[in-house]
Amino acid sequence: MMSRSHFRSLARRSRVPVSIVGLCMGGMLAQAAPDAAVDKLEKENQDLRKRLDTLEAVAKKEGILPTDKASGSVIKAMSETTLSGFVQASYFYNTRNPADRKSDGYLWNTTHNSFSLNKVKVTLASKPVERSGESWDAGYRASLMWGEDSQVLNTGSPLGGFEGIREAFVEANIPIGTGLNVKAGQLISLLNYESGDGGAANANFSQGYQWFYTGNGPSAGVQLNYKVTDMVDLTARVQNGLYSGPVDGNDAKIAMGAIGIKPSDSTWFSLIGFGRVGGHGNGGDSVNGGSLLAGHKLTEQLNLGLELDYFSFEAKPKDLDLWSIGTWVTYDFTSKFGVALRGEYLDDRDGGGIKGVPLPGAIRASSSILSPDVNGDLASLTLTFNFKPTPNIKIQPEIRYDRTAYAGGFDGKKDRVTIGAGVSYLF
Repeated sequence: MMSRSHFRSLARRSRVPVSIVGLCMGGMLAQAAPDAAVDKLEKENQDLRKRLDTLEAVAKKEGILPTDKASGSVIKAMSETTLSGFVQASYFYNTRNPADRKSDGYLWNTTHNSFSLNKVKVTLASKPVERSGESWDAGYRASLMWGEDSQVLNTGSPLGGFEGIREAFVEANIPIGTGLNVKAGQLISLLNYESGDGGAANANFSQGYQWFYTGNGPSAGVQLNYKVTDMVDLTARVQNGLYSGPVDGNDAKIAMGAIGIKPSDSTWFSLIGFGRVGGHGNGGDSVNGGSLLAGHKLTEQLNLGLELDYFSFEAKPKDLDLWSIGTWVTYDFTSKFGVALRGEYLDDRDGGGIKGVPLPGAIRASSSILSPDVNGDLASLTLTFNFKPTPNIKIQPEIRYDRTAYAGGFDGKKDRVTIGAGVSYLF
């Protein structure tokens, strides 16, 4: 073995830096170190691994930890699950200044001159179900909603466990033809042009009357959808009554059929028919009718929308008819600024729809139309400005004019103006 004096002499002669010499000496000393310490450390690591394996086996047996196979499934499910939603707030002022601070016949921002937390929505969903005629596929979607508007938008059920549910369903693709899509659970209505998410999804912040009076909230049922061609698809659904929500209280059900037609990328139609099947419903659940929904993009900036509805409520000695029409015009000046105009008219000449369908929730119950008139109508014109300073933020100042034929229908008056603004953060 080379002595230290010999090593120094060699370093001087070769002009090798002293630091490198030191490193070499350290390596030589390490190699010469006894193996006992290394063996001891390795044995301790092996003992520790055995203990961890034993604890993990016990945890899996007791169900505290998933098995290897289940663990892989959990990781895969988590990686394929998406979380989305929005938070929405607003302030609106009713120029009629109602004495009870409740705007009659108004479904959103019911409390006059008050800041409102309209909606908090959270949606969990699996990856989109693949539509094909070759293989099975399945998924799910669940949306929860809280806030002032949730009493109208959710099930409306007083039963515990349902209060916050907006929609929740299991979805599957059956490999038949081009793929048969099946959904079962609480489903969003087929009847409405507007989304129940209000300004977070719509060009107008407030909701139109059609969404409620000639539409319906979510309801439990089962739905089949089949894409015939790229232009035509068919939908069939059986659900609880239009206003029953997640749990039906009678033997009657509502059957719905829809034909979706998309002649071009800029135009679409949906023709919908519905009616009671089996038994007799309660009040508003005994109803038949149909709707036409349509949209057309005139230019990249200018869009048009249309909704026509006809409802016939079963009654004696004759059925009670209600019809409505709504139009939408939106124009985007830039990607960050646009305007939207909505006009709608509802005619309840037989007095069975507008006053016959009660407003849901404790707050809305005190804001129903209390006119002594049996029949009447509702009309509304709404102008909304849309600001999107960032993709996640949507600010919507709005002015809305409402008119009714019901005597004193709006807090003792026949018309009113509501002004304010809403803001939504989408995630």
